[in-house]
This record gives sequence, C-alpha cells and structure tokens, in this order.
Amino acid sequence: MADSEDSRNDQPLHLMSRPEMCLDFANTLAYRGSSRIESIHNFDELVRWCGDSGVTPSALAARLREWSGRHPKRTLEIFTAAISLRELVYRIFHALASGAPPDDDELDQLNDAMRETPARTLVARTDDGFGWEVENAKPSVHLILAPVLWSAGDLLVGPQRARLRECSNEKCLWLFLDDSKNGTRRWCSMQACGNRAKAHRHYLRHKND
Repeated sequence: MADSEDSRNDQPLHLMSRPEMCLDFANTLAYRGSSRIESIHNFDELVRWCGDSGVTPSALAARLREWSGRHPKRTLEIFTAAISLRELVYRIFHALASGAPPDDDELDQLNDAMRETPARTLVARTDDGFGWEVENAKPSVHLILAPVLWSAGDLLVGPQRARLRECSNEKCLWLFLDDSKNGTRRWCSMQACGNRAKAHRHYLRHKND
C-alpha cells in the first residue's frame, strides 16, 4: 500500500455485527466498580480485540497493523477516540440497565459517530454466511468500530434491549443480554461473579457458627 494516509484498498469489506458486540466492547474495561482492569492499552491491542471479536476481518486487521507503523500520530488519535466511544457506549447502556434514560447529549454523540460509519446498503455472501459490504476506506475510528456502533444502534431500537442487564456484583458492573428462560439472570457469569456471591453468602451465614 502506498505511504499516503489517503490510500485505500479498493476491495470492499464484509462486516458483521451482533447485538451484544457493543456490550462486549464496553466490557473491555472490567471491574468498573472497584479496581478497574483495562484490556486495551494501545492501538495494537484494539486491533487484536477487534479481530478476535469478529469486529474486524483478518485482512483489515493486517492492513491496520501495517498502516499503524507509518502513522503513529493518527494511530494514537484513533485509539483515543475508540476508548472515548467505548465509554460513551458504556454510559448509555449502563443508564438503561439501571432503569434510567440515557443522556440526550450522549445519544447525540452516538448518532454523530454512527453517521460517520460506512453505509449498510448491501448484503453480500461471505465464507461464514453473510455480511454488510462496505467501502474499504482509509483507516478511521468509525471504520474500525463500525460493527460496534451499528450494534449499539440496533440494540437501542430492537426488542433485545428488554434483556439488557448489568452484573449485580457492584465491583464488576459488566453489561450483558439475559439469555435465561425466565429472564432473571443477575450475574455476568455464574462461574465468576455468581460463584463469588454464593461463596460470600455462605461465609456470612457461617462466620459466627
């Protein structure tokens, strides 16, 4: 690829989005109610998470890694913007999971970001099924996180919003979609926060025995 930042690959991208993808991205900062553990510290880790999570196709991920070495300033700007978008997504869905309306200004910011993403106008076949065919534009936060932003909008306007939950562990506060039959799931993971809560209740019952 040429060294111009405006250079692009003419081959279209095929991007896929899941309703929970935005929540997965918000959860890359763990234990928000206590020590806060960061999963994404730099642009390379952002690209790795996007690739591992299906946000970014492997060809685009490879292109971004190659591009980042030549554009350190833009790379840092994109990374900083990505973390800001992550926190925006978390605040909106944290409010909804807590039973409060999201802030109007923050919804406006999400709409502004979604407006900058590639248009979803064409469905194309992929090796794994189907994807949205979009222009393979120059690297930007709105291209890299397009499926995350799409999923945020789809979750907000879709019926799955009713299944939005926040982990009842006040130290955790991860967001998730409740897939239980009776809709009463309280923990991001029974194996993690659920078992910790169970063990704590057992301790409280028996500490004075």
